Amino acid sequence: MMNKIKTLVAAFLLISFATFAQSNDQPLKIGYTNVEYILLQMPESKQIESELKTHSTQLEAQLKTKYADYEAKLQAYEKGAATMDKVVRDDKEKELMNLNNSIQEFQRSAQASLQQKEKSLVDPVIAKIDKAIKEVRVENGYTYIISNQALLAGPEDGDISPIVLKKLGVDPAKAQQTPEPAASKPAATTTPAKTTTKKKNK
Repeated sequence: MMNKIKTLVAAFLLISFATFAQSNDQPLKIGYTNVEYILLQMPESKQIESELKTHSTQLEAQLKTKYADYEAKLQAYEKGAATMDKVVRDDKEKELMNLNNSIQEFQRSAQASLQQKEKSLVDPVIAKIDKAIKEVRVENGYTYIISNQALLAGPEDGDISPIVLKKLGVDPAKAQQTPEPAASKPAATTTPAKTTTKKKNK
């Protein structure tokens, strides 16, 4: 689940650039951080993961029920197809096709539902982090705060992550035990198993 959260965070591209004009006598001061890293250190991340897992489990249970019904009817059809009247056989095949289509539609809807649930949980936390980053920039005199994913090289004291975490009420010393990611990797999308193509015995 956390891989999906990482992808969503990366999609926000929350790089807090200043919008004010730099004066000639003001030295350029650039800091950097990683929104994904900060999110993973926050207590909210565990709650998000838990809620997504619960939601996913419910969807998977419903999918398994639908698939079990399809499998049972498919097996019954295959067992008796040879002796069925054509009208009955055609009706059973139509029923199986509708069930198969229903399963595929549920898979698509479940994926969309999970993504929407994830977004609704992550968005408020991202907004909270973004606000903290902007406050840290102003309070510490940074001209720009950039994402460390776009950083090729820079001084260690330019990393504002510990300051942001402290502002968010997270102990930086404990947070630093978790390695900070250099870049986000595309998350593997969780997709329910594809349904078995029904067989027709005529």
